[in-house]
Amino acid sequence: MAGSHHNVAKTALLFATLWALLLAVAWMAGGGTGRFLWLSASVGLALTAYSLWNSDKIAIRAMRARPVSELEQPVMYQAVRELSTAARQPMPRLYVSPTMAPNAFATGRSPTNAAVCCTEGILQLLDARELRGVLGHELAHVHNRDTLSSSVAAAVAAMITAVVQFLLLFTTGSGRRPLNPVAALATVVLAPMAAMTIQMAISRTREYDADATAVDLTADPLALADALRKIDTAAQARPLPADQQLIDVSHLMIANPFADAGLSRLFATHPPMDDRIARLEAMAPRR
Repeated sequence: MAGSHHNVAKTALLFATLWALLLAVAWMAGGGTGRFLWLSASVGLALTAYSLWNSDKIAIRAMRARPVSELEQPVMYQAVRELSTAARQPMPRLYVSPTMAPNAFATGRSPTNAAVCCTEGILQLLDARELRGVLGHELAHVHNRDTLSSSVAAAVAAMITAVVQFLLLFTTGSGRRPLNPVAALATVVLAPMAAMTIQMAISRTREYDADATAVDLTADPLALADALRKIDTAAQARPLPADQQLIDVSHLMIANPFADAGLSRLFATHPPMDDRIARLEAMAPRR
């Protein structure tokens, strides 16, 4: 499938960088000794494992989604079944979130453990053809193992933030030597920013790849382009609240669910919607 060939190498490089940042922050937090380094690595591995194993449950719970039957959502089931069969992949579990903000996401550590969720808002906003394009995009994330990579990246980035918070709490206590200003700046400011930037790079790259893979599956780039245009307009008119649970899973969604303004653009996990739509329109056969 398009977009899947380079994902493994890119993700491995980005993960290696994230773990290098984690260990570097832990080393500085320990004053140049290995004591805190091993503690951070152990906790980081445990957190990553937990996030991987429960990634589907975490995202579904954050969106208050519920499983739906084919009787309830026949159009959704038909599209997912057809596309999964065409890709020779297992059919994921299907969920619907009660929120009226239009969005969709896929989650799960593997294709056999995957779930795809649509909001009530997107089901009301899109026609069957546009919804098929969106579902093709979400299935592409599952088939390309993007849901796995994003879960690990989020877990390691969260671990770096936790190490920094630990550093702020315990490096200024009695009997401890404070970090020099350069090390403190790198640890408290630059490391979390770098982790967030790397996580953003993983997310932006996979969105382009998932769009291309969806076109391979549906053979209808304009359906997804039209859907994205509608979703972007409606999502900006009705953004999700900046709740921490929703922030933690927002990188999974097909479009940025929050108000697109200020510094949020700089650290957005999604590429510019206009750029995605232009790329999809360029894939359409010329008449």
